[in-house]
Amino acid sequence: MFVTMDKQLCFGFYNTFPLWINEQFGIQQFEFPNLPMSNFKPKPINDRLRLGHQMEYVFEQLISYSKHWKIIAKNVLVDEGKNRIGEIDFIIRNRTTAQIYHVELAYKFYIVNPEISEPIHRLMGPNKKDMFFTKLDKLKEKQFPLLYAAELKDKLQKLQVNPEAVKQQVCFKTQLFAPYSDAPISIRPLNKNCIQGKWIRFDDFNSEAFKTFEYYMPFKREWVIAPSLNRAYATHYATLLEINLRMLKENAPMLWLKKPDGTIEKLFVVWW
Repeated sequence: MFVTMDKQLCFGFYNTFPLWINEQFGIQQFEFPNLPMSNFKPKPINDRLRLGHQMEYVFEQLISYSKHWKIIAKNVLVDEGKNRIGEIDFIIRNRTTAQIYHVELAYKFYIVNPEISEPIHRLMGPNKKDMFFTKLDKLKEKQFPLLYAAELKDKLQKLQVNPEAVKQQVCFKTQLFAPYSDAPISIRPLNKNCIQGKWIRFDDFNSEAFKTFEYYMPFKREWVIAPSLNRAYATHYATLLEINLRMLKENAPMLWLKKPDGTIEKLFVVWW
């Protein structure tokens, strides 16, 4: 049966594990509801949007599909005069308990760099720009305090939301990538189920060990989904030419690495 890319995207999001369970770092993880996904029919999602915005539409559709949750507001803008000081992702209500939640959404791809001693600093985007610890700081110091901003008071009153009674949580879904080796790594207290692939430096990828495999370079929204054999895979040589162009731009691509036995792995090739 043919499955649309939008549905694959929603399935990919739904099946991605949270970066931690319950409360860590002083932040409570949102417990995503169990959903009968076989009956889920997504609405079209604009693939021209950056991936983070696409994930917001996915979250909105899945939460609306749930019988237990109702979205009260989304993308609530907080303005101070003519200046925008922030935005709240979602305000939702539990239909069973009537409890209201402010949920900030994050969907991240982090490599785990064991060369860094401080565990919380080991998680970074493949291009070393998106750091986990800075995201945590932003959530605590900027995003969550927005709910209590004076500039938001009138909007919340119209929504009949008392900020003092709202619980604040984060839906922080993540795919982690470990170094391409057999050496074990510890990511406690993070969720080990988030490890979905490996990462390698360009010089190591450009070696004999990888020449027997075939590769597909997925589009950004395909990063979210499970790898598939139903793609046009290329040789190591052809892939190397494309990666080399990415390296010159300091851009780390994701690859789907297909082994001779048909198994597929996700792999980031980093430029640094």
